[in-house]
Amino acid sequence: MTTTGEPGHDEVEVGAELPALSIDLTPTVVISTALATMDFTPVHHDPALARAQGSKDVFLNILTTMGLVERYVTDWAGPGAVIRGIDVRLGVPAYAGDRLTFAGAVAARDAGEITVEVRGRVSLGDHATGTVTLSLPRRGGEGR
Repeated sequence: MTTTGEPGHDEVEVGAELPALSIDLTPTVVISTALATMDFTPVHHDPALARAQGSKDVFLNILTTMGLVERYVTDWAGPGAVIRGIDVRLGVPAYAGDRLTFAGAVAARDAGEITVEVRGRVSLGDHATGTVTLSLPRRGGEGR
């Protein structure tokens, strides 16, 4: 690890696990993040309408899920990380009142880039699975 506690590219090992991150999906979190991303689709902020359309409750929108995946990886990687790509598949809905828990591990380290496998789970199963590819600074902040 670097002196700041963030991993440098040369210090990351394939198979290294990222610390878990759990987020309580309160109605406020689900609704406010949908509105913050300018997603006014009622199933993300109107519980009655969401239920009328067959959902259990309001649920996270795609932009929020993607932002949380990125947050999970960059919380581990630190501010020197540069996201190069995100490839995520959505699974079960992440409903208000549930908890979203992320786990991940370094899957590859090639040509200056790190690939992290990420899984976000809720009580119903996998909400988001995929990979995030990023570059990290080399020791002393040289090169990306």
